[in-house]
Order: sequence, then structure tokens, then C-alpha cells
Amino acid sequence: MQKERLRMCIICREHSDKKELLRIVKNKDGEIFVDKTGKANGRGAYICKNPECFQKLRKTRGLNRAFRCEIKDEVYDKIGEEIERS
Repeated sequence: MQKERLRMCIICREHSDKKELLRIVKNKDGEIFVDKTGKANGRGAYICKNPECFQKLRKTRGLNRAFRCEIKDEVYDKIGEEIERS
């Protein structure tokens, strides 16, 4: 029997299976991207795949806090596009 892999959305703080969340990664080179595999090396942050959590993420600049650095608007745009696709 395999354990559930629960992760918490950094915006709404709800726990969900990691497959139901979108993982954003900051790797050792400082690149920030959406991790579609869920296995990329680096620090990860999870958000729900719903537009409301994304709007709050963008408004509060939630990734800036999670990764402790300035995040460009292009990164938020790519995350928004990925959420629209899902």
C-alpha cells in the first residue's frame, strides 16, 4: 500500500494529492518554471490548478515569498497559461 503524497497549496493552504496541484520549481541556477513531471530538482512550491488561487498568487506575489526572490511577470504569465490548459 502506497502512502498518499499530499502537498499544500501556498495560497489557500489546502492539502491535496500532489498530482492535483501545479508544481513550480526554482533550480540551483535560479530558473523558475512549471514542473510538469513533478520530479525536477530544486525547491518546489505547489498551487491549486484553479483560477482563483492563481489570481491570489499573482496579486500577493506569492512566489516571491516562497522562493525569497523577485519573480518576473513572465513567470506568472506562464503559470497562468498552464492553469488555463488544465
